[in-house]
Amino acid sequence: MPDAERAALEAAIAGDVRALTAESDQIGYHFAGLHSLTANDFRALLAVTVAENAGRPLTAGELRTRMGMSGAAITYLVERMIASGHLLRDSDPADRRKVKLRVADHGMDVAREFFTPLAAHTRTALAGLPDSDLAAAHRVFTALVGAMGAFRTELDVSAG
Repeated sequence: MPDAERAALEAAIAGDVRALTAESDQIGYHFAGLHSLTANDFRALLAVTVAENAGRPLTAGELRTRMGMSGAAITYLVERMIASGHLLRDSDPADRRKVKLRVADHGMDVAREFFTPLAAHTRTALAGLPDSDLAAAHRVFTALVGAMGAFRTELDVSAG
């Protein structure tokens, strides 16, 4: 593929990611509104969910760093999220002195109820695509998440 075509394809993918992010933000806004969550509450819930699903649950300190909040602000947010039944604290099995944040059953239930229709829309949208396209898309998303994570790390280092 010529360089110009490759650059155009990469630009189209970058535009798709921005559009996906914008749609995701709006869906998150609706979810937060339905469950009396602030934007930061939703961001925290999403960060905890993603980390937990990746097998790397966050501590409150890691969440604080990820969200760029003060210690007092993250403590207040976490306490509120625990009181509302969205999050819980769990001892780290590898180091019982550490406490990891996890999504509570209530948090999983309300997320499942809200996002199940999105899963159905996603299945319908992807139904006509061959498995090889889905595998390629997964590789692309994995690469993009890695690139965004590397950029976030650079931003965290330069801000710290």
